[in-house]
Amino acid sequence: MHLLSGLDLLLRKPPQLLRNKKVGLITNHTSVTRDLRHIVDALYQHPDVDLAALYGPEHGIRGDNYSKSHIDQRTGLPVYSLYGRTLKPTKEMLHNIDALIFDIQDVGARFYTYIWTMSYGLEAAAQAGIPFIILDRPNPINGVSVEGNILDRRFESFVGRYSIPIRHGMTVGELAMLFNSEYKIDADLEVAKMESWHREMWFDETGLIWVIPSPNMPTLDTATVYTGTCLFEGTNVSEGRGTTKPFELIGAPWIDEMKLASELNSRKLSGVIFREASFTPSYVKEKYQEQICHGVQVHVVDREIFKPVETGLHMVEAIRRLYPDQFQWRQPQSERTQLLFDRLMGTDKVRLELDRDMTVSEIIGGWQEELSAFMEIRKEYLLYPARR
Repeated sequence: MHLLSGLDLLLRKPPQLLRNKKVGLITNHTSVTRDLRHIVDALYQHPDVDLAALYGPEHGIRGDNYSKSHIDQRTGLPVYSLYGRTLKPTKEMLHNIDALIFDIQDVGARFYTYIWTMSYGLEAAAQAGIPFIILDRPNPINGVSVEGNILDRRFESFVGRYSIPIRHGMTVGELAMLFNSEYKIDADLEVAKMESWHREMWFDETGLIWVIPSPNMPTLDTATVYTGTCLFEGTNVSEGRGTTKPFELIGAPWIDEMKLASELNSRKLSGVIFREASFTPSYVKEKYQEQICHGVQVHVVDREIFKPVETGLHMVEAIRRLYPDQFQWRQPQSERTQLLFDRLMGTDKVRLELDRDMTVSEIIGGWQEELSAFMEIRKEYLLYPARR
């Protein structure tokens, strides 16, 4: 049986609560039907849906990176930006809106911004007293594997607002239910569940077509390593942006690629091997633009046992230890006080532990109790079964 997303099922039979109501839609280019029709066009043409306004997250509603409010040329509908200065739909943006729909493909990482756009929409709907409907989609890196520390709410930001682990193993609909209940948002929430998805599925097992969720998330391979290697954004080591293998290529001009690959492979981490690699970031504003970087490419050889967060920490720890005079934590931008690495980790504890030369095993052991507590809470909000 083909997997059907929440959108595919809604188009078959829109819920009663949308009848005779003006609908607002938070979406982007990843929200497509099985035959790749964009949600805006599909709902705009649907006789039972009165689509009245659009709301765009980071990278815009049609993937054009247009992050300002504007008029959608195809439909003539107003598009309100939810990225930059305004992250949460305002009262004015929701004027005359009777129900709010959210449909965006997530990648399963706490620091990917789309789930936080969802959380702001959920809060805005609760405050406006209107229903909030999630059209659910798969967690592309499966809904079983969970890894990482729990965010300390002193480190709340747009890359982590609520206390969940880095790799949460949940769908957007499940996260919405958890946020709504655990954080007392109390929105009138409805999740349009998928059909025929089970928790062990990776995206390439769903039969759906991968639509690039953001410019530096080109493939499922990228998403597979992202929850670990994104941590390099908080350092002066390139995470491969500006190449065709972002987050898979990691390096800097001052690294000896043979030495680093040998060190990482000697650790015999689960499901992964490291190949020495050199690359040149080509995009403007990326680290080391047009400079040759040396490092490694991360090759996942068994994704079922691969632990991306653990692997990412080993990589950071190894480079920091091998190159203490060159490695640096990226300093915050002018208006921010927290280091980016700390915001990505959701705590300053891990960075301080690395600076004290604690091992990765010791660091991971320190968050197991809070992770176990989260896993108990998480059970209450899982909508889909596992095969085994």
